[in-house]
Amino acid sequence: MSGHRTFTEHLQAQAAKTPDREALILLTERDGRMEPQTIAYGELDRAARTLAAALRRHVQPGERVLIAHRSRARFVTGFLACLYAGAVAVPVAPPGGRGHHDARIAGIVKEAAAVCVLTSTNEAAEVSQLLARTGHGEVVCLPADGPAATGAPEPAEPFVPGPDTVAYLQYTSGSTRDPRGVIVTHRSLLANQRAIQDALGTRPGIRMGGWLPLHHDMGLVGGLLHALWLGGTSVLMSPATFVKRPANWLEAIGTYGLTVSGAPDFAYRLCLRRINDTQLAGLDLSGWQVAVNGGEPIDPATMTEFAERFAPAGLRPGALTPCYGLAEATLLVSGTRTAPSAAARTVDAAALQTGRLAPPDGPGHDLAHCGPPASADLRIVDPETCRELPDGRIGEIWVRGDSVGPGYWARPAETAAAFGCRIEGGGGGYLRTGDLGALDGGLLHVTGRLKDMIVVAGRNLYPQDLERTVQQLSGHFGAATAFSVPGASERIVIVQELRVRSRYDIDLAALATAVQQRVSEEYEVHAAGVLLVRPGTVRRTTSGKVERAAMRRLFLRGELTPLHQRLEPEVELLLAAGKRR
Repeated sequence: MSGHRTFTEHLQAQAAKTPDREALILLTERDGRMEPQTIAYGELDRAARTLAAALRRHVQPGERVLIAHRSRARFVTGFLACLYAGAVAVPVAPPGGRGHHDARIAGIVKEAAAVCVLTSTNEAAEVSQLLARTGHGEVVCLPADGPAATGAPEPAEPFVPGPDTVAYLQYTSGSTRDPRGVIVTHRSLLANQRAIQDALGTRPGIRMGGWLPLHHDMGLVGGLLHALWLGGTSVLMSPATFVKRPANWLEAIGTYGLTVSGAPDFAYRLCLRRINDTQLAGLDLSGWQVAVNGGEPIDPATMTEFAERFAPAGLRPGALTPCYGLAEATLLVSGTRTAPSAAARTVDAAALQTGRLAPPDGPGHDLAHCGPPASADLRIVDPETCRELPDGRIGEIWVRGDSVGPGYWARPAETAAAFGCRIEGGGGGYLRTGDLGALDGGLLHVTGRLKDMIVVAGRNLYPQDLERTVQQLSGHFGAATAFSVPGASERIVIVQELRVRSRYDIDLAALATAVQQRVSEEYEVHAAGVLLVRPGTVRRTTSGKVERAAMRRLFLRGELTPLHQRLEPEVELLLAAGKRR
C-alpha cells in the first residue's frame, strides 16, 4: 500500500485517483427485496468536504463530535467529515428510547466533552430532547441533511492531521453505565489496516462488508474502513435487516460478490437456526473466501455445523476464520485465513479448570483457536505476578504493537493500569487485555474474561461454558448469562431467557430443576440461583456480547423480574439486602 501517513490523506488520494469507483453499496429492504444505493468515491469525498465545512462553524480541530445516525450513508459521510474537519469522531448507536441506552449516550457526551452531535432532520428532535433532559442542552445538534449542513461552502483545504493525531474515540461495549473511550490515532488505525491485510490476505479493489453496526469496532474498522483503505467497495446492510431475516446477509454475499464478511458467533448460530432448505438452495457462497468469526467467544460446534450446513451452497472448506481482537488494539490482534483448517482442539476439561491446555485424559472440552498473532507482539502473562507463562498455560493476554492506541480518553488511572505495562523480568509497553487465553503451537486459544471468571473450590469455570450447556437443555431457551455472587463461598447464578410463547405451555419449576441438575452433572457444582426470564432481559452489547457484569448488578439490586426463580436461602438474603440499599 501507499506511504500515506494518515487515513485522511490516504482516502483523499483514493478519491482523486478513482472518483467513479464504487465506495459504498448500501442495501435497504423494501417489499421483501434488497434495493442497492451506490455511492462513488468522488461523491463521498464531496459530501464529506461539504459537511466538514459546516462542522467547522461549530467545532474546532480536536473537539469531539458524536455521530448518531441510523442511516449508514450519513454515518459514513459524518465520520469522514470529522476527519476532514480535524474533529474527533465519536461513533455511538442512535438513541432508541431505552433508558440504559440513552444513559450510555449521555455518559459519553459528558466524558468526551462533546460539542456537537451529528444526526438527521428526522432524528434531531429525539436527540435534542435526550441532550436537554440529561443536562447537555448546550451541545449543538446538527442535522447532516439540513440546510445548515448541505448549504455550506466547500472548504479550500481539509485539516491536515499527523500520524499521532486522534482520529476517533471507540467507546467499548462493557458496562452501559461506565463506557470507556479508546483513543484511536491515525498511526494505530493504519497499522491495524496493514495487520488485517497481512492476516486475511485482502487485496486492493476488494468487495467486503456485512450487517455489523458501524458504531462498533468490528463493523467500522473491519467492514467499512478496511474496504475504503483498499480502494474497494463496502457493501452494507442494517443489523435489523439481518436479524429479521438472516438469509439477507448470505444472499448479499453471493449477489454482490463479497469475498470477506464476518460477524460474532451468535450470527452464525442464528443462520443455522433460521435459514431453511429453500433459502439454502438459492445461495451462492462460492466467492466467500474469508468468513470471520470474532467479537465474542467462539463455539467450535458453531463453525463445524455452519461449514457442513452451507457447503452445498459453495462455502469453501476453511473459509471460516476465527479471529480475536479488541478496541484497545484498534481491532484485529490474532487470526489468519491460512491457519490449520481444524479450528478447534479437544483438551482435558479438568486441566483446563486448573489453567492448563493438555490432551484429554478423561472428559474432554472442545476449544477454538483464534489463529496466530497478527502483526503484534502477544504474550501470555500471569495476571497476579506479571510473569510470562510458557506455552499451554492459561493467563492474561498482553499485546504490544503499533495497533495499540495510547489509552482511554480522560481516564489517566485506567490508562496507566491497562496500557504501557511491563512483564516481570521482560519488556514493557504492553496492553493488558483483561482476556484469558493460552498460546499453543503458535495459535492463540481465548478461554474467557478475567473479570467474568467464576472460581469455585479452586476451579476456574468459564461462564460461556455454563451458558452453552444450559441453552442446549431445551428448545425453549434463548439467551443466557451466568455469573457468581458473593457469600461464604462463590455462588453461581444462571439467568435464562425463554423464547416467545414458551412460558405459557411448560412447567417452569421443572425446567429450573433441570437446569440445576444439568449444571451439577456437567461441572460438579451447584447453581444457587436459577432465574427464567422474558425474552430481551439478558443485556447484550451492540456487538452481541453478553453483559455479565451489568446483569450481575441488576440481579443484586433486585431489578430483574423473573417468570420463575429458584434461589438458595443465602442468595435470597443477599438479594433482599440489595433491594434495601
